[in-house]
Amino acid sequence: MLDLKEVIDRRSFMIIDGKLVSKEIRNEITLEVQDLQSQNIVPGLAVIIVGENPASQSYVRNKQRTCEKLGMYSEKHELDIDVTEKELLTLIETLNNTDKIHGILVQLPLPKHFDEARIIEAIDPSKDVDCFHPINVGKLATGVESFKPCTPAGIIELLEHYEVQLEGKDAVVIGRSNIVGKPIALMLLEKNATVTICHSRTKNLETKLKRADIIVAAIGKPYFLKADMVKEGAVIIDVGINRIETGLVGDVAFDSVQEKASLITPVPGGVGPMTITMLMKNTLEACKKITFDAK
Repeated sequence: MLDLKEVIDRRSFMIIDGKLVSKEIRNEITLEVQDLQSQNIVPGLAVIIVGENPASQSYVRNKQRTCEKLGMYSEKHELDIDVTEKELLTLIETLNNTDKIHGILVQLPLPKHFDEARIIEAIDPSKDVDCFHPINVGKLATGVESFKPCTPAGIIELLEHYEVQLEGKDAVVIGRSNIVGKPIALMLLEKNATVTICHSRTKNLETKLKRADIIVAAIGKPYFLKADMVKEGAVIIDVGINRIETGLVGDVAFDSVQEKASLITPVPGGVGPMTITMLMKNTLEACKKITFDAK
C-alpha cells in the first residue's frame, strides 16, 4: 500500500499514468483474445453512429482501431441523421441476434428525434458493453456481478493499480451523470469508501471537498477544482474533457492542484485511455459469457 507522504516527497510518483495502466490491461486482453482465437472464437463489437458529429466520429474510429490492435472483430454502422427510430431499432434487433457480435454500442448523444432510453433498452443486456441498460444498471446498484460502466471501471482500475486504499476513506464525486457520477459513486461505495455526491445544488461544496481523501471531478467545467478546495495529500481523479483555445483540459486546475495532491490524473493521458480499454475488456467478457454459457 502506498505511503501518501512518501508519494508527496517523491514527485515522480505523483502522476497517475493512464496510458501505462491501459497498455498493461490491453496486453492482458490481447493474450486472452489469442487464446480464444485458438478455439475459433473472436470477440466482436458493433458500434452504431447516427449523424456526423465530429467528436463521435473520432471516438468510433478509436474504438475500431483498438479492436483491430487487440485482434477483435468490429463493425461500424453509420446511419444518416434522418434515419427513423424504427430503422435503428431494427438494426439493434439484428445485431442482438448476430452470433459474431458480442457487444453493441450506440454512440451517444443521439439526435433529438430519438428516445435514447428506448434505444438503450432495445440492446440485449448480455451485449450491453456500455452498461447503460436498466438491467445492468440495476445489477450495479445491487452489487450483482455484471458489466461495469467503462469510465468508472477505468477509474477503479487506476486506483487499484496505484494501490490507493479506498476502504474507510472519504470520497467526493463532483457530478451526478448516469455515465460517470452515479456509477462511480456506487463502485466506490462497493469498495467501502464513504461517498458524497456533489452537484450544482450542493451547499458548502468547498467544505465537503476539503475533507475528501479522494475527489472524482466529472462536472464538465474547465479548471473548476482549484488548489484551495483540496486538502494536502488528496487523490484527484479528473474525468473532465473540455476543449478550450489552448487544447484539451480537465475539470481540475492541474498546475496548482498537483502541488497538494498525493496522486493526480492528467488530461489528456489519465482517465481517457482507460475508457476504451474497459470497453474492450467488457466486450471480451461478454464474448466469453455468451460463448461458454451457451455450451
